[in-house]
Amino acid sequence: MRPDRSNGTSGGELAVPMAWMYAEYIADELLRTGDLMPPTTFEFRAGRDALALTIFLSDTEGELGGIRVISQLEHWRSLTAHDQPWEEWVRERLERLEEEDRGSGGSAGPGSSDGAGGSGGTGGRSPDLALAKAAWQWLDETELLAADLDAPGPWSDAGLDEAEEDAPKVWTPAWQLGLPLGHLAIHLF
Repeated sequence: MRPDRSNGTSGGELAVPMAWMYAEYIADELLRTGDLMPPTTFEFRAGRDALALTIFLSDTEGELGGIRVISQLEHWRSLTAHDQPWEEWVRERLERLEEEDRGSGGSAGPGSSDGAGGSGGTGGRSPDLALAKAAWQWLDETELLAADLDAPGPWSDAGLDEAEEDAPKVWTPAWQLGLPLGHLAIHLF
């Protein structure tokens, strides 16, 4: 009899999305350590979700854990750098994982010893992949009001706080705010 390796399930029970939860935990710790903003803000959530997606999707061998976190920081920093096509990379990785998931009957997904995420009653989709897709959907469809970095700055002798309040604002997809925040948190770690 083959042991059940469905990422925390046994005998038809719901699968636990351990790979996603671990990626989200690492992202949360990186952002909290950087102390860039309060964890109750939408910007923090955008940073956490962008980092968690980066961590989850870059774990192609299911080896995320323990000491490997430190060895992966440089890789995550390069993926989140300003000049990288992060959005396209996320879309391509999610698409590829979904295809693998469909082809294997719901057992695809990084984070388990055999690449299995378990179907867990999600219609053939691993629970890790389902949470990653939900995070991406929120990051892509949610817009946050942010300073327009392309507009000329209203810098004055009044100080940075007042200048920030007077700065022109634009609605920006959450991932465009979260990605640089996550990148900076990795630098500060």
